[in-house]
Amino acid sequence: MFDNLSDRLGNVFDRLRGRGSLNEADVREAMREIRVALLEADVALPVARRFIDAVTEKAVGQDVLRSVTPGQQVVKIVHDELVEMLGGQEHQGLLLEAKPPVVVMMVGLQGSGKTTTTAKLAKYIRERHGKKAMMASLDVARPAAQEQLAVLGEQVDVATLPIVKGQQPVDIARRAIESAKLQAVDVLMLDTAGRLHVDQALMDEMKAVAGVSNPTEVLLVVDSLTGQDAVNVAQSFSGEVPLTGVVLTRMDGDARGGAALSMRAVTGKPIKFAGTGEKLDAIEAFHAGRVADRILGMGDVVSLVEKAAATVKEEDAEHLAKRMAKGQFDLNDLRMQLRQMQNMGGLGMLAGMMPGMKKAKAAMAESGMDDKVLVHMDAIIGSMTAKERARPELMNAKRKKRVAAGSGTQVQDVNKLLKMHQEMARAMKQIKKMGGLKGLAAMFGAGGGGAGGLGGPGGAGAPPSLPGLGGMGGNMPPNLQDLMKKK
Repeated sequence: MFDNLSDRLGNVFDRLRGRGSLNEADVREAMREIRVALLEADVALPVARRFIDAVTEKAVGQDVLRSVTPGQQVVKIVHDELVEMLGGQEHQGLLLEAKPPVVVMMVGLQGSGKTTTTAKLAKYIRERHGKKAMMASLDVARPAAQEQLAVLGEQVDVATLPIVKGQQPVDIARRAIESAKLQAVDVLMLDTAGRLHVDQALMDEMKAVAGVSNPTEVLLVVDSLTGQDAVNVAQSFSGEVPLTGVVLTRMDGDARGGAALSMRAVTGKPIKFAGTGEKLDAIEAFHAGRVADRILGMGDVVSLVEKAAATVKEEDAEHLAKRMAKGQFDLNDLRMQLRQMQNMGGLGMLAGMMPGMKKAKAAMAESGMDDKVLVHMDAIIGSMTAKERARPELMNAKRKKRVAAGSGTQVQDVNKLLKMHQEMARAMKQIKKMGGLKGLAAMFGAGGGGAGGLGGPGGAGAPPSLPGLGGMGGNMPPNLQDLMKKK
C-alpha cells in the first residue's frame, strides 16, 4: 500500500544521508519534498501540515545539524513523528475484560467489508484471546446480509444469532444480548447496517442500537482504497457515534495510504486492526511502529516472526530441525519450506517485511519474479516419485524429462531446482560440522538454544528456518533468482 510514499521518502533520505553535513536550507528543502510526497499519498492537508511543522522544528535544532550523522538523525525524527501520527508505540487492543457479554459494535458504510471483518475479528477473538464469541447481523436493509454472516460463522466456527424475518435492528440487538447471556458468551459481535453514504437515518439507527446494547467497543470499519473520502466518513461517524477504534480493510491493496496516515489524527481514535487479505485469517493488530518501519524501508521483523510462528507447524519445525542436526535435507524438506513460504504470504510479503529488502523487492518485480515461481517449484517436486524426492541423486536425463513434462516446465527448470537443493543440502552438512544449530547459534552470540525452527519448541537460539533459505535465515542460493525468472 505505501510503496509510492516509501519510494519517495527513500529518495529524499538517500540524498540526506549522502551528505557529510546539513544546514537549515537542506532540511527545509527535504521537508518540502516530504510534504509533497504526503499530499500525493492522499494524506489530509491539515495532517500533512502538522507533521511537517513538527519534524522541521526538531530537525533544524543544533543537536541535529551539528551531529556526526545528521541525515540519520532526520530519518529518526521522521520515523518518530510517523509513529506518533499513526497512534504511538503502544498498541491499543480490544477491551474484552468487562462483564460478559462484552458487546463489540461494528459500524461503517456499505461495501467497506464490515460483515467479513466481523467474522475475522470473531475468529481472532476465539483463537488469540480464548473467548467464546457470538455474532449477530442487524443489517435488514441489504439483501442476504444476515445469511452471509451465518455462512461466515460456519466457516470460522463461531455461533451466529438465528435469523427471525421481519425483526428490526433494535429488537435483534435485544434478542442477541439475551441469547448471549443464556449461552454464556464472552463477546457479542453486532454487525450493523451500512449505507452507500452517511445519512441521518443511518445515524439514528446506530444511536438506537448503541443505546440498547451499551457496547464496550464501537469499531468503525473503513476501506483503505477510498482514500481521502475515508477520512470524511470517519469524521461523520466520530461526530455521531461514540467510536473507540478504527479497523482499516484492504491494507494489502494498491491505494496510496493516505487514509491510514490521516485516520488517527482526524478521529482521535486508535487504529486497532488492519485487514490484509480476503482470507478469514487475514487480519492483524495495527502497530504504528511496525507500519512506520515498513514505510521507511526498515522492514518489520517482529511481524514476520509472529507470522512464521502462527504459520509454521511445530511438528514440521521439529522434524526439519532434527534433520538439519544430522546434516540431512531432501526434496521433501525443500517442498515443506516452499509451502511455508506460500502460507506466510509469498515472496513479496516476506521481502517487504525484511529490513533493507525494499530495493530487492523492486528488482524482483522488474525481473518478473512472482509467487507463481513457488507453485512451479512445488509442481516439479510433486511430479517426482517418493523415491526420487528422498534421493535426488537418482534424477538422470530420462527422469528429468518425465518430471518436466509432468509439471509443465522445462528440463532446465528441473536442473535449477536440483542445483538449488544441492547447495542447500551442502549448507546443512556445514551446519552439522559446526555442531548443529546450537553451535551455529553460539557463533552468532545467541548462546545456544533449542533445535527448533520458528514456531518450533526451543527455537529461541536457532536461526529462523525461513523457507527457501535453508534454515540459515540469510542468503538465498544463487540459482534461486534464475529459477524465479520463470513464470
